[in-house]
Amino acid sequence: MRREGEHRPSTHTVEGYLLARAHHDQAHREAGTLCARMTWLTTAQAEDVTRHYVEQRLEVSRNTLRDIVERTAQIRHEYEERYLALRRDLLRRYAAAACAVITCAIGMGTLTGHLIR
Repeated sequence: MRREGEHRPSTHTVEGYLLARAHHDQAHREAGTLCARMTWLTTAQAEDVTRHYVEQRLEVSRNTLRDIVERTAQIRHEYEERYLALRRDLLRRYAAAACAVITCAIGMGTLTGHLIR
């Protein structure tokens, strides 16, 4: 049974493909806009500029996404470490409070026992 937010690997593959495709299409649109402003380009030159622009733009996108993934992993690691430290601290405090309550209960029991005699 899958937990909420948990996806099958194929879902991630499709999502990655769609994201890559969107970046590719956006790069093509940007290249088309760029080439349209350069009216002196021949069709072959415009295709060459488009190809180079799309390659460069996709490389920038890949590097940006890679950097985001690396930073996300770093932040996740930092948060997990902090969460574990806070959890250990809270456990220590609960244990200390429980010991104090037990000690007080024993002390009150002893004191009550002495007063009754």
